[in-house]
Amino acid sequence: MPTWQLQDAKNRFSAVVDAALAGEPQQVTRRGKPAVVVLAVAEYERLCKQEPSDTPTFVEHLLAIPKGGDFEFERWPLDARPVDL
Repeated sequence: MPTWQLQDAKNRFSAVVDAALAGEPQQVTRRGKPAVVVLAVAEYERLCKQEPSDTPTFVEHLLAIPKGGDFEFERWPLDARPVDL
C-alpha cells in the first residue's frame, strides 16, 4: 500500500483520491506514524457489509470445546481450608 506523508497527501490530494478510486488504498502518515487510509467508497461499503458469520460467537466457541477425552481436572476437597463467615 503506498504511503504518503500528510503534507504530501494534502498537496497531491487529487492523486491520492485517483489512486484510491483505481482500487489501491492509500495510507497517510502523521509525524511518521500511520494515521489514516484513503479508499474508494465502494471498497468501504464492501468492508462494512461483511458479515461476521465466519467468526463464531463466544457461545459457539464454548460449545466447540471438546467434551470427554483424556482431560482430568484436579478437584479440591470442599474442606481444603476453613473459612469463617
